[in-house]
Amino acid sequence: MSDPIVYGFPRSSFVNIVRLILTHKDVAYQFHDLEPVMGKPDHLALHPFNRVPILKHGDLTVYETSAIAAYVDDAFGGVSLTPKDIKARARMNQWISAVNDYYYPYMIYHVTHERLVFPELGIAPDEKVVAHALPKVETGLAVAERQLAHGKDFLLGDELSIADFYLLPSTFAFSLTAEGQSMYPKFPAFCRWRERMDNLPATQKVRAVVQRVPIEHAREWATSHRPKY
Repeated sequence: MSDPIVYGFPRSSFVNIVRLILTHKDVAYQFHDLEPVMGKPDHLALHPFNRVPILKHGDLTVYETSAIAAYVDDAFGGVSLTPKDIKARARMNQWISAVNDYYYPYMIYHVTHERLVFPELGIAPDEKVVAHALPKVETGLAVAERQLAHGKDFLLGDELSIADFYLLPSTFAFSLTAEGQSMYPKFPAFCRWRERMDNLPATQKVRAVVQRVPIEHAREWATSHRPKY
């Protein structure tokens, strides 16, 4: 079977979850940049809800990051990133859902878009959007800090899991904002977790190939789905 293909745009947090997992598992893959066709028929034929990433592997085409992550972990060799213990697996899935519902929306959709993505395109930030998100981001960081109070290396304990790779890209992008740089030192266990994750070979390989160029199709976000408060 041919190598899997990841479709998306390079700076997408969810695309980079998939790239991190593939890289950690030493799976050769191709990356297809959809930036020129985002929201157009070529993109919508792969993802009818106008999002990324999409994975194609042989005759399978699948979207939604959690579904892709589970497939990659099942379909390819190497150390599993899914715990065998059913309680640990429940915790992992809880973290995946929490990133989707609480971490990404406020760290990225609210703050990082307003502080980095829109200004790079000459669009002024909306301070109300940032202000609304910051208490929610702080709640999320406090939850991560409590989880990591076990003193072990990763979210679920001694073993790396999909949960760690799921949380990493959102927390990385937020670290590039002034708010992230001010807030993170309040959470030392979380900062130690970030340092361990940042030093993983997979993390370094993926970040080395992701160019931080403006996200041109994000101009449309400013009118289509920017939060309003």
